[in-house]
Amino acid sequence: MVAVASERIHASYWLETGDDPAHAAEVIAGEQSSGTFLKLANETPELKERSGARVERLEVIDTSTAPSLPGGMAGSTYTRCQLELSWPLENLGPSLTNLMATVAGNLFELRQVSGLRITDLKLPPAFAAAYPGPAFGITGTRRLSGVAQGPLIGTIIKPSVGLSPEQTAEQVRLLIDGGIDFIKDDELQADGPHCPFDERVRAVMRVVNDGAEALGRKPMVAFNITGDLDQMRHRHDLVLELGGTCVMASLNAIGLVGLIELRRHSSLPIHGHRAGWGWLSRCPALGWDYGPWQQIQRLAGADHLHVNGLANKFSEPDDSVIAAARAVLKPMFDGAPMAAMPVFSSGQTGKQAPGTFAALGTADLIHAAGGGIFGHPGGVAAGVTAFRQAWDAAMAGTPLQDHAVKHAELRQALEFW
Repeated sequence: MVAVASERIHASYWLETGDDPAHAAEVIAGEQSSGTFLKLANETPELKERSGARVERLEVIDTSTAPSLPGGMAGSTYTRCQLELSWPLENLGPSLTNLMATVAGNLFELRQVSGLRITDLKLPPAFAAAYPGPAFGITGTRRLSGVAQGPLIGTIIKPSVGLSPEQTAEQVRLLIDGGIDFIKDDELQADGPHCPFDERVRAVMRVVNDGAEALGRKPMVAFNITGDLDQMRHRHDLVLELGGTCVMASLNAIGLVGLIELRRHSSLPIHGHRAGWGWLSRCPALGWDYGPWQQIQRLAGADHLHVNGLANKFSEPDDSVIAAARAVLKPMFDGAPMAAMPVFSSGQTGKQAPGTFAALGTADLIHAAGGGIFGHPGGVAAGVTAFRQAWDAAMAGTPLQDHAVKHAELRQALEFW
């Protein structure tokens, strides 16, 4: 698709600077488009008008007497602002990899910057034409898993590593006997000599295919295929050949090109794990908000995206978790919504079900509990049942304690959750 002059890319930032904010904004805009550290004759007014980044908005928020990040321009006052920049699409075309270099490139390193965080991203429709986005999303995931409504009750194989292929398959058998909807490898479980990928998939899929006959549906297993491109293609093809219905990749490990190429090759939903998200986000003065980051992952082809979970074991607060899930569900383009399925995990139990449903307002999600299922005193099957009972109560608006009166598995679970 040929870009037209009116099509522009917009990115918003939280900016802190020891420089005059207007000058800092212009330096950033120049660095990320047609300018450099000194004025060149070839950067004519006409060229700058055509190809330069624009400062669309600059609003001062407050000031600080100390910089958030080291190595910046020294000053007695550091001004914090909301900054919005835009670029003509014709600078780069609808290219996700070059988009990253444009909106998240050298601007973080400028001396004028003592803090910078990407807070929003608005892309022209040309990106929707260039990238198909999730192939399955919510609708395809529900169809393949046989779960028409409610959340997909999920889990992570525990222990995360250390089990043999046969031991892993036995854990899967127990989960299927309990009526599980979704199972995933831990992101640490790859292709080690103690549990080779091919052997693990063959052992697990024997159990899954047998269990599907008894359940009348096939539980979805997200096998971790993270690797180089040839490895991921081979692993995907094996899962597909054996009747599997999902593959998983660690997005920050395989990178944008890895996800784009996996999407082109894949005939299965891609479960996108955000392992490493903390180094992109945890410093409030540096990195990314989840909203703009997940847009890029959805465009590249992720069908499921991790968003952490309420009352999680990590550092992320609940309001940030819900904002992340809402971002994953939010349409991106008119006529091409590219909806993905949010995945709640991290120290989850059925106790988080009521709050998750109330805050999100939908059950179009995967809720994965590891220890919250495997630790049930009645066994793994009882753990799956208790987790589902908690969600039944949440969607009905019934307090968990009231629902537990007539549901023994939930009653037992509440004592150890």
